[in-house]
Amino acid sequence: MPTAPGFVSIVGAGPGPLDLLTLRALERLRRAEVVIHDRLIGADILAELPAQALRYDVGKARGRHTLPQSEIHALMVRHARAGRRVVRLKGGDPFIFGRGGEEMQALLAAAVPFEIVPGVSAAQGCGAAAGIPLTQRELASQCVFLPGHLADGDGRYDWAMLARPGQTLVFYMGVERLARIAERLIAHGLPPETPAALVLDGSRPTQTVLARPLQALACHAPPYGPRPGLLIIGPTVALSPHYQTNAAASAEGAEREHA
Repeated sequence: MPTAPGFVSIVGAGPGPLDLLTLRALERLRRAEVVIHDRLIGADILAELPAQALRYDVGKARGRHTLPQSEIHALMVRHARAGRRVVRLKGGDPFIFGRGGEEMQALLAAAVPFEIVPGVSAAQGCGAAAGIPLTQRELASQCVFLPGHLADGDGRYDWAMLARPGQTLVFYMGVERLARIAERLIAHGLPPETPAALVLDGSRPTQTVLARPLQALACHAPPYGPRPGLLIIGPTVALSPHYQTNAAASAEGAEREHA
């Protein structure tokens, strides 16, 4: 659908690299007059914007929100009502923990025409880049996406359900809470040897994958830092070329000590 002035495109930028953008997303960027973008959008993607386009960095980080969400809504509406082609550029997919639904509702309430341009989600991008299928016949028949920060509350999750076999759990924003998530899942019956992985900077040149049995991963994971990452738990993690059993991880550690 061609976009006319006075229109908002809520665009998923994918997990990071420019070449994982969809063709539609790239076309919308190249025609944008106003771009309202998140913090983790790469410089190579932003380089595709017209030089004259107005740019707003509204990215959120832990403890720092450049603009409240309500003001982001107001910014989109104001520029669209002024007759401009607006791109709201979001990492991953707008409808998977991206607050794209809230922004869509704000545009509907303001009677502003819009479209949603889906993107490769962080779960898809990180899983593929790390060689971790999110589903696999006879191993995982379902995949559950969860926001990791909800692990802080005792009643937010049905931990017994999440600890059942035959599924893949993907925790967005779960890196910092790895130890707590592992503790709760194991306490509710998930075997400690269940394969798990941390994927940091997934699909980017700086990607790091640490894949171990869950309990070992919780014990030996690096400290939480500013790099974006996902926590993936489930039997399909063992299919990844990055996966190491306890024995392999111990052998690697011994080699490093004597190197």
